[in-house]
Amino acid sequence: MATIFSPSALLTTATTVAAASSSSSSTSSPHLPIRSTTKLQLPNLTATALTATALAAATIIATTIPPALSAESYATYYGTAASAANYGGYGGNSDKKTSAEYIYDIPQGWKERLVSKVEKGTNGTDSEFYNPKKRTEKEYLTFLGGLRQLAPKEAVLNNLALSDVNLQDLIAGADSVSSEETKDDKGQVYYVYEIDSPSAHSLISVTCARNKLYAHFVMAPAAEWKKDQETLKHIHESFKTVG
Repeated sequence: MATIFSPSALLTTATTVAAASSSSSSTSSPHLPIRSTTKLQLPNLTATALTATALAAATIIATTIPPALSAESYATYYGTAASAANYGGYGGNSDKKTSAEYIYDIPQGWKERLVSKVEKGTNGTDSEFYNPKKRTEKEYLTFLGGLRQLAPKEAVLNNLALSDVNLQDLIAGADSVSSEETKDDKGQVYYVYEIDSPSAHSLISVTCARNKLYAHFVMAPAAEWKKDQETLKHIHESFKTVG
């Protein structure tokens, strides 16, 4: 607990000490030096100083709030990779969570684009979500049945481009195309591609399971990639097959 000192009390004490010293010096040798008293400077704890201290403490507390509190929210999408023949039935109206073959995250606020039966049958698109503020910023998944294992990385990317005109154009004008092979904790192989061009950026993850090839795409214009790449990388890395 802090003790409050009264300046008047200190001055009284100093005066008393000085008087005692004077009295003592008059009865002793007049040649003894007399020491001068030094005034004690006390901090002036004004309301302004207290307010500044409180603001500083509040700033420290605010900057130590865990960053997770401001992190972007995501929802998990459960995809069934149902065939065009089962469009609107299995994979359309059934419980997707229990029959899911793959999952990926969707940023809060993104909208689902309804995939038509014709589109599902021609290029294998199974699901797609987009940013309503930037409609060309999106993620989608395509699948192809009858494949037990992945072909070489270059061949897989070229085959994906055959049914995706936008991907063909992106590859043709790319400054760089990189690829790598990774494995999950179960040993399942994934091919990961990154395509960088002056107009757009794309991240692609491809794997085989259940005798199907699954390809998850994340696309964004170059300008949006620079702004949102943390979110786009998150949804790219969230894709995996299940079941």
